[in-house]
Amino acid sequence: MPELPPFEHTSHDTIASTCANVRASFLSHKTRPVEFRLVQLRKLYWGLKDNSDLIVEACKKDLGKPTFETYLAEVGWCMNDIIFMTKHLHAWAKDEKAEYMKLMNTLFAPKIRKDPLGAVLIIGAFNFPIQLSIGPLIGAIAAGCTAVLKPSEGSPNAAAVMQKIITEYLDPSCYTVVQGAIPETTALLDQKWDKIFYTGSANVGTIIAKKAAETLTPVTLELGGRNPAFVTKQADARLAARRLLWAKIHNAGQVCVSQNFTLIDKEILPAVIEEMKKALQEFFPQSPHKSPDYARIVNQRQFLRLKKMLDETSGKIVIGGTMDEGDLFIEPTVVVVEHMDDSLIRDESFGPLLPLLPVTDLDEAIRIANEVHDTPLGVYAFGSQKEMEKVISQTRSGGATLNDGFFHASLPTMPFGGVGTSGDGSYRGKASFDVFTHRRSIAQTPKWAEFALAIRYPPFTGTNKQQQWAKMNDMTPDFDREGRATGWVAWAMGFFGKKSIAALVVAIGIRLYLQRRAKL
Repeated sequence: MPELPPFEHTSHDTIASTCANVRASFLSHKTRPVEFRLVQLRKLYWGLKDNSDLIVEACKKDLGKPTFETYLAEVGWCMNDIIFMTKHLHAWAKDEKAEYMKLMNTLFAPKIRKDPLGAVLIIGAFNFPIQLSIGPLIGAIAAGCTAVLKPSEGSPNAAAVMQKIITEYLDPSCYTVVQGAIPETTALLDQKWDKIFYTGSANVGTIIAKKAAETLTPVTLELGGRNPAFVTKQADARLAARRLLWAKIHNAGQVCVSQNFTLIDKEILPAVIEEMKKALQEFFPQSPHKSPDYARIVNQRQFLRLKKMLDETSGKIVIGGTMDEGDLFIEPTVVVVEHMDDSLIRDESFGPLLPLLPVTDLDEAIRIANEVHDTPLGVYAFGSQKEMEKVISQTRSGGATLNDGFFHASLPTMPFGGVGTSGDGSYRGKASFDVFTHRRSIAQTPKWAEFALAIRYPPFTGTNKQQQWAKMNDMTPDFDREGRATGWVAWAMGFFGKKSIAALVVAIGIRLYLQRRAKL
């Protein structure tokens, strides 16, 4: 068993100077060259690789996290993200040509430069301590920012391992770690940042957003939410049961994007419950308590919070319910509830509790989900293709997965983030580069263009300069006062019909092809 480094609070006296050093490094332009960023990312990759055993042990100590889950969602995830980032960074960091509204705009060579935002603060979360801390850091490095990482004190062993990796593998003048709890986080927030990236609860996110507003500091908030799942009577009962159950046993349900409650058609409810029983027996033949593949609740406070939710429910427990406070163990527990005000639904559970609320049809389910004032981080639908598309088109969420639990959140090439109460901003893949980047518009006016620009100088009164400018600059609308498209294409479509136009295009294409063949 590898020996874990100790978790030590950072001295308050050093926080201000640490932040000042990171800012000074950014202002020295050290991180701007893309090659410097690539070297740091590659070193971070090997830091994770070389210390993967320590990470596994740390996550086991902090969360009872199984080795496979740590590989899947922590170490392997971040290492793959680094490789993906390094392969595309040169292309993403290049200047981008701006689109031209008028040909004369080309004279000014308009372009968009990808500028790093500056010195950034990243505040991680306890449930996926590596991914939710190192993931944003990968984006900050790629964008050319300097960064201070504040890992969650809720996973102290993982926090200590991250400090070891960052200290030993990255440039210490550009990237550093501050350890601690509320006092240290407060001291960090008292500093001036160019960006704050926070992952955690909505309550703390509100505090951070208010603090950042005092200095007009931009913030990305990755929060949770009361995420709904939908199961219609046309769904595959076995599929829905296995996949929704998996979403709640992964990390013992301590996943901000897993379903908080399931709106399920009354007709399919008994079948889904039976399939969940079968799946649970298949996943954990000896019981989850005895399995090395089932995580634990992070601490006693969170355990007691979940226990209270289950104690106060008016629903019927149909699967599970066993707990062991000494081992911080809560069995995957399925409960059929009667209303949305049940203790298991009223707040985000963030644990292995699966409340099922029976409904008469999909319309009722969508209405109930939309009456929840919080905008969820994720939405999950099981049913026919038409029904799943209806869920997507008639609900809102940060992201969505059809026929599965939070699979969209596991794809590092897709932007991940919330909306409204579930967060603001997104990251992962290219979005991680973008979230720490300012798209800086740049134009250059050549000296020789002065003769053309003389039109913009006074005097204007008594001249026709406005008419001349309109001829040079104004665009002609391709729509009428009723909002209908105009122009010859729109006229032809209206006169002949879309099918006739399509047939004509195909006929012309065939004729041109035959003529070319005849010449050959």
